[in-house]
Amino acid sequence: MAGAAKKVPRQKAAKGHKLPEPIPEGFAVSDTTKKSWVFGKKIGSGGFGTVYFAAESNNPKNFDYVIKVEYHGNGPLFAEMHCYQKIGKPEHLKTWIKEKKLDYLGLSPCHGFGSFEFNNSKYRFMVLERFDKDLQQLLNDNGKTFPVKTVCLIGLSVLNVLEYIHSSGYLHGDIKAANLLLGHKKGTENQVYLVDMGLACKYQREGVHKKDLPDVKKAHNGTPEFTSRDAHRGSFSRRSDLEVLCYNLLQWLCGELPWEHCISDNNKLQREKEQCMANLDEFLEKLFPDGDCPDGIAKLLQYVCDLDFDEAPDYNLCRKFLKDELKKKGCDKDSLLIFKKMVKKPATKADASKQVSNKENTVRTTRSTQTKRKQTTSVSLDPSIIPTPAMLELLQKKDMKPKGRQITKKAK
Repeated sequence: MAGAAKKVPRQKAAKGHKLPEPIPEGFAVSDTTKKSWVFGKKIGSGGFGTVYFAAESNNPKNFDYVIKVEYHGNGPLFAEMHCYQKIGKPEHLKTWIKEKKLDYLGLSPCHGFGSFEFNNSKYRFMVLERFDKDLQQLLNDNGKTFPVKTVCLIGLSVLNVLEYIHSSGYLHGDIKAANLLLGHKKGTENQVYLVDMGLACKYQREGVHKKDLPDVKKAHNGTPEFTSRDAHRGSFSRRSDLEVLCYNLLQWLCGELPWEHCISDNNKLQREKEQCMANLDEFLEKLFPDGDCPDGIAKLLQYVCDLDFDEAPDYNLCRKFLKDELKKKGCDKDSLLIFKKMVKKPATKADASKQVSNKENTVRTTRSTQTKRKQTTSVSLDPSIIPTPAMLELLQKKDMKPKGRQITKKAK
C-alpha cells in the first residue's frame, strides 16, 4: 500500500456518519480474494461515503472500475455489500440475461470488496463497474424533461433490473435520475444502469413476504420527492419500487411533481401523495393539462395503484404498457436514447406569409396541371386504323371524334 497522507479533519455525513479521509491516487488495497486494486481520482462524495476511479493492479492505467469507500463505523455500504453479494455475482447476472433473453441487464456486477486501514482508521470498500453520465446531469442539460420515447426506454431498463432484484428477495428503495447512469464502455452508450444499493433491504424472509407493519424508525426513507407511500409509513414492498419508478417517469415527462414544494415536510408530503394517488384522473390532469399524458404511463401507474401490498407484480404486463406506448409513437424499432426534445419554433408573420404564398402557388400549379391533363386527354387514331363499334362507343363517351376512316353501324 502507499504511504500515509497528511491527516485532515473528517467531514460529517448524513445522519452523523463520518466521511472517509481523502485517499491518495496510487493507493492500493486487496479485496477478500486477494485481488489488488489501485485508487484513481476522486469522483465525488455521497451522504455516507466517497467514490474513486479504480484500476486492477496488473493494469494500473485502465480505470474501468470505481471503488466506493466508507468509514467502517457507517452502515450503508455494509448493507450494500451484503446486497451485492446476493445479487451482484457476475455469473448470476449472465445466467439471468440468458434466461430472460435480454440484450443487457442494467446492473453492475460486484468485482470485489473488503476492508483496509489508512491513517489509523479502518474503512470498507467495494469495487463496481465504471459508468458515464448520470441522468440527473442530462435532465439539467435538457430543461428538466426527456422525450416520451426516452422515458419509456429507461422505464423498460429499470423494470428489468427490478424484476431481477426482487427475484433475489431485495428492494432497491432509491430509484432516481442521479442513480441511473449511462454505460461507459464502447457499445453501451444507450444502456442505462441502476446503481447505489445503500437503501436496499429485504422484503421477504425464507421466501415469505414481510407483513405490512409500519416502522417509525424507517419511515420516510428514500429521496423525498420519489419516496413511495409505503416507505413513508416505514413499510416496504415490491410495489414500492414500482411506485417510485412511476414518480420518476412522470417527473421526467413534466419537469416537476405537484408535491415538490413541500419536500421538507415529510408528513405533508405523504398526505399530498396519498391524495394524488387516490384520484389518478385529477392527478394526471394536473400534470398534463393539455391531456397529452402517454397512455402507457397512465396504465402503468393505475396498475401499480391497484397492487396489493404483498402481491407479486406482473413485470411482463408492466413492460407491455411501455412497449405499446413506443409502438404507438412509432419508435419501437430502435433503442437510441435521445435526451433533447425537438421543439417546434413558433410561426412568425413571415412564415405565415410564406405559407399563404406557397398555398397560392400550389393552387396555381394544380390548376395548370389539371388544364394540361385536359388538353392531353384528346386521342387521335391513326388514319390507317378502322375503328370497331366498341372503339366508337368508347370515343363517344369521352366526347372524341376519330380522325381516321369512319364506318357506320349497319341497320339490323
